[in-house]
Amino acid sequence: MRLRSLLVLLAVPALVATASPAEAADPTVAPGGNFDLGIWQLQEPVGSPGSPTTISSSRLQGPNGFQDSYFYTDTRDGAMTFWAPEKGVTTPNSNYARSELREMNRDGSAANWSLSGSHKLNATLRVVSVTSNVCVGQVHLGTGGSSTKPLLELYYRSSGDIVLGTENSPDGGQTPHTVGHVSIGKTWTYTIGISGGNTIDLTVNGSTTHYSIPSSFKAYKQYFKAGSYNQSSSDSTTKGARVAFYGLTVSHG
Repeated sequence: MRLRSLLVLLAVPALVATASPAEAADPTVAPGGNFDLGIWQLQEPVGSPGSPTTISSSRLQGPNGFQDSYFYTDTRDGAMTFWAPEKGVTTPNSNYARSELREMNRDGSAANWSLSGSHKLNATLRVVSVTSNVCVGQVHLGTGGSSTKPLLELYYRSSGDIVLGTENSPDGGQTPHTVGHVSIGKTWTYTIGISGGNTIDLTVNGSTTHYSIPSSFKAYKQYFKAGSYNQSSSDSTTKGARVAFYGLTVSHG
């Protein structure tokens, strides 16, 4: 099994079982000083219309790595924080801005894995603020066809509801499934899993549900995304979604 991890580094091993990642993070360094960013590329809500700025893995890594107002270490608790305003540069296929990580391989190439086998994205996070709805995790389609849709998106809504959106087919259409409820600002966990090539296994705060993957997705490779993908737009640069991550682990087997 190949294991890729994006975990807050614990300074005192004896505290692993009891201390939260936030307590062990160094709030004075860039996210790359607390997290292994070697398997991620960052997309930000700035740049040219239809072409958001991306920051490579090599620039993200280390205590002096990249950070700015859209991606930074929270100086209070060391959380890796993503800010996506309602007004920002978007991709050609979306009306919404994002500050979001895209899974990469260690050699710098784009991750692009088959549905077969076992794939997991584990996160510990909290939504600091949101206007209406924010996507905090995705399995997105890679190569294999012309679709630019996700296989699934995990949303946090301003009501506190956590909702999984499963795509009906590569052509579009999404079915929502309410999978939990957490008050704004509270820390929670999720695991997005793909098993056996045909099943989505989602765990939110220890509760697991399963969903079948339509056969129309079998031709496509996939990759993970995580961060703040705001699901509302306006002319405001002060309204938006701010999401703080305390741990993120990717594994493939």
